[in-house]
Amino acid sequence: MDLARDVDVVVIGAGQAGLSTAWALARQGFEPGSGFVVLDADEAPGGAWQHRWPSLTLATTHRVHDLPGMRFEPAADDTPAVDSVPAYFAEYERRFGLPVHRPVRVRAVRRTDDDRFRVETDAGDWTARAIVNATGTWTRPFVPRYPGQELFRGRQLHTVDYRDAAEFAGQHVVVVGGGASATQLLGEISRVATTTWVTRRPPVWREGPFSEDVGREVVAKVEEAVREGRRPGSVVGLTGLLVSTPYIADGLERGVFERLPVFDRITEEGVAWADGRSVRADAILWATGFRAAVSHLAPLHLRAPGGGIRMDGTHVAGEPRIHLVGYGPSASTIGANRAGQAAARRLRRLLRDPGELPRTA
Repeated sequence: MDLARDVDVVVIGAGQAGLSTAWALARQGFEPGSGFVVLDADEAPGGAWQHRWPSLTLATTHRVHDLPGMRFEPAADDTPAVDSVPAYFAEYERRFGLPVHRPVRVRAVRRTDDDRFRVETDAGDWTARAIVNATGTWTRPFVPRYPGQELFRGRQLHTVDYRDAAEFAGQHVVVVGGGASATQLLGEISRVATTTWVTRRPPVWREGPFSEDVGREVVAKVEEAVREGRRPGSVVGLTGLLVSTPYIADGLERGVFERLPVFDRITEEGVAWADGRSVRADAILWATGFRAAVSHLAPLHLRAPGGGIRMDGTHVAGEPRIHLVGYGPSASTIGANRAGQAAARRLRRLLRDPGELPRTA
């Protein structure tokens, strides 16, 4: 068997979670290339950041935390994130000699007869003793279903499709969603178009960043969800809080963030409520979040009855060789850093003990 295709650990994904895990695996003594590999579906470094809209700058995004071992030092806060973060990731891969293979799309992960894992991709198969899934959520945008959705004559798009507010000039846009992306894009679009903002519940604005207490509260709620096998929620969904930033303050002053409850149905011309209200729209922007990109793990039958994957720390409950980094409580840049290092330490202890698992052939 080709040793380059038979390794201790396959890491799937090369965003913040995948790169921090790869760095940590090397620190734990796994040899880059022969001991572990990283498979990335994208054409270039940068993870989801390379696909963000050009107007997203470092000043308007959530904080980009350093990857372990190398500081992120952008030129200025007004630098587009789509340029600066991928460049940082590319330099990180080069500096630490991380064995990233791209573009490699993972189609499925299966167990083999000799108690290993076969990672099936469009570039051939790898076998491994353990899997770290770090695929994030960007490739699985979520759009809820509403009656009449297929009848709408205008344009429907998700956050992942957004590029520039100018394409909506002179139109009326309904923005759906109560998170940070919804508020930022609403602020931009409202400068060139009229808008209607709808959310499931009224927004609660918080001055300044989340405190450590709030952060711990959110993590605790997500950890509880994944321990029970439920789908992990978002920060806004769990706390009901939105951070008030300068662009939010500007939007509030302009009256942009006057929200309505979510409509009951979609019509040919727009959206409508059960009480008879309606709004005409040229476009509906779904800023409604994402789901974990884990469909390639389906052959492993990891999902719990609650729809999520039951977790024990960074690994799947009862499956100590399958780790999900960037899932649940580690679905943030700083959370992914910590989880990647925790997963690497766990795998070193597990895979280096000859009494635990079969050795690499």
